[in-house]
Amino acid sequence: MDNTLNVTFITLGGYVEVEKYRYVYFVIMFTAYILIICSNSTIVFIIMIHKSLHEPMYIFIAALLINSVLFSTAIYPKLLIDFLSEKQIISYSACLFQWFIYYSLAGSEFLLLAAMAYDRYVSICKPLQYPTIMRKTTVNLFLVLAWLVPDCQLAVPIVLNANKKLCNFTLKGIICNSTVYKLHCVSSGVLNIYGLIVFVNLALLPVLFILFTYTRIFIISYRSCREVRRKAAQTCLPHLIVLINFSCLTAYDVLLLRLETDFPQTVRLIMTLQIVMYHPLFNPIMYGLKMKEIYKHLKRLFCKMV
Repeated sequence: MDNTLNVTFITLGGYVEVEKYRYVYFVIMFTAYILIICSNSTIVFIIMIHKSLHEPMYIFIAALLINSVLFSTAIYPKLLIDFLSEKQIISYSACLFQWFIYYSLAGSEFLLLAAMAYDRYVSICKPLQYPTIMRKTTVNLFLVLAWLVPDCQLAVPIVLNANKKLCNFTLKGIICNSTVYKLHCVSSGVLNIYGLIVFVNLALLPVLFILFTYTRIFIISYRSCREVRRKAAQTCLPHLIVLINFSCLTAYDVLLLRLETDFPQTVRLIMTLQIVMYHPLFNPIMYGLKMKEIYKHLKRLFCKMV
């Protein structure tokens, strides 16, 4: 703690041999950051400029990819600075802000995936009603709620944690995630219950809704003609793969890190790097290669560039 400036600093203690491999870490993470920005932005750009892609499904995909860019921008600059610094520290207020951005965007991701699942459900199971249900105002409402609801719900613990007394000033990680709670002198039962409610609202309920809608889609597709089954497989499979991937990483981050189990430092680092590297790169690859219309325009763009 810096008494002169009255600012509390937290040491990020999750780095493994950073003095020895700092430049290796920096090059890998800088390269990953550039790839994340370029790959996600390219697909968003393609969706923006082609009117044939101005449909709810592709708009939700663009929102999901913008989410990845925002998520990475909230994490990577600080990581890159830390790799080149002698001390890996962050102020407590900045740590809470990073925590807020990290989890609000994660919550937005689940809600956007739920909106995409609903869009596919209406498209495949109620095709005649699709234009009436999935209007522009409906899509805009889903987008606003996907970003606004997590912000409102996660603002509460940020305000309550801002003035909490700390007894531990070393975080067992390289980013500010759920382990921030372990820095407090006294664990708050109210905050733990509220955190569980937020987790249910922003992760568990959207996942259950997605599984329900896709179950309905697959049941109806199985009873329908081959064309309907092909459409369902082509548009729903990428969403399901992204959901499973993101859910597994979130389960580790939210649940396992809050248990008392003391994971080896190297395991923590590898899992955290997977969260910040793997998923933001996985989304554009999955949607760019598996969504036929996006892949077609992507191929044309690269052919023009070559």
